[in-house]
Amino acid sequence: MVFTLPPLAAEIAFQNKALVYAILMRTAAEALTTLAADPKHLGAEIGLLTVLHTWGQTLTHHPHVHCVVPGGGLSPDGKRWIACRPNFFLPVRALSRLFRRLFLAGLDAAFQNGDLRFFGALAPLAEPCAFATEIFALRRADWVVYAKPPFGSPAQVLAYLARYTHRAAIANSRLVAIEEDEIAFAYKDYRRNGQRKVMRLKSQEFIRRFLLHVLPDGFHRIRHYGFLANGQRAHKIELCRALLKKAASSLNDTPNEVGATAPDLVQCHEREITACPDCGGAMRRIGHLPPTISRPFRCDTS
Repeated sequence: MVFTLPPLAAEIAFQNKALVYAILMRTAAEALTTLAADPKHLGAEIGLLTVLHTWGQTLTHHPHVHCVVPGGGLSPDGKRWIACRPNFFLPVRALSRLFRRLFLAGLDAAFQNGDLRFFGALAPLAEPCAFATEIFALRRADWVVYAKPPFGSPAQVLAYLARYTHRAAIANSRLVAIEEDEIAFAYKDYRRNGQRKVMRLKSQEFIRRFLLHVLPDGFHRIRHYGFLANGQRAHKIELCRALLKKAASSLNDTPNEVGATAPDLVQCHEREITACPDCGGAMRRIGHLPPTISRPFRCDTS
């Protein structure tokens, strides 16, 4: 999941980095945990890992939060694991609206407490009427929350994340040329389907853009929430694993259509996941039926 600030909110964040970046990370997590806990959606306590990024491909200021979220969570009584539906986690439009409301409430509270500072072109926002007008405009704007499925197994996601979390605004591999007064670097133009292009900047402008992304001293850009929060992580992860194991054991002990239980089947060495040819949902192979048994295909989405 990716939570992005609109341009005006991003400008306010740039002049109040520590405060507004913290509001961004907290409200993104609060929006996810609140909507997931709603029985109309998932009805579960989820956990998440969040990483703050402040840059776009061309090194402009573009604050956004990447969230890695398990596909399910703990039931309210903590006695079972609730999995999300195949290929669907939470409605992103409802999530966007909740995120917008929570963030703007946090921003307004910071203003009322006198914690925000405004400089240059934003100096007029120090006046309550001007600030209220901008908050009203932000309430009417569309906020972007992007959701996508994982690009690989959990191990692949964590290996990728381990490299990704501590990366600077630009990697050396993207530098194309360094000349006397100009630096060229490669970037992806996402408005052109990720087309690879080269941008050339004067050395001073390149350094200025790079320094936009220096975080306040001591700011934690990686944070954990929900059942992954530091105070309860060890206990909650142990509980999640126990419940998942219990659910898998219950599934294996359930009789199948021909009267055999899963342990009676010839187990596969690899637990493959394929798409259901009927509904497109995920199917996990747990074994093979004996070759003498032949049944027509039936999609069971229970």
